[in-house]
Amino acid sequence: MDGLRQRFERLLEQRNLATEALGALEAKTGVDKRYLAAGATTLLSLYLLFGYGASLLCNLIGFVYPAYASIKAIESPSKEDDTVWLTYWVVYSLFGLAEFFSDLLLSWFPFYYVGKCAFLLFCMIPGPWNGARMLYRRVVRQLFLKHHEAVDSVMRDLSGRALDVAAGITRDAFIPLSSS
Repeated sequence: MDGLRQRFERLLEQRNLATEALGALEAKTGVDKRYLAAGATTLLSLYLLFGYGASLLCNLIGFVYPAYASIKAIESPSKEDDTVWLTYWVVYSLFGLAEFFSDLLLSWFPFYYVGKCAFLLFCMIPGPWNGARMLYRRVVRQLFLKHHEAVDSVMRDLSGRALDVAAGITRDAFIPLSSS
């Protein structure tokens, strides 16, 4: 339990948007930022359990901060942070695709949105326990290396067909225009 408390306090010592907001709230209210963070986490968890619009809130959690961090990573000179957030978006998109096909069933399960948010936060965690990096290395990369040639072949074929269809539509649209 002490290890979790120490990690929580180290997380609150990092300099980012959330800790700056907590610091400002601490200065205005006089309430320790550890209690503010714990209270916000508790309220968020309760809302995800019982609140209306938990799906929207969960999707915002999984999108807003990663999008902001991705923009910062793009603007930074380091490529390492780009890889971290690119990996997150690959895992996020695969999760979103899987969720699309299973959402009607899964959304009826109690605590689904709490679990989804926990998963998305797990994928965002900085450092060696980053869930997106772990899932990418253990699952996504293995599948990619095994199947990428077949997928590339299908994509080339579909791309060629799409270009042929687009050329046909363009040609069919210009023929009546040129004869008038």
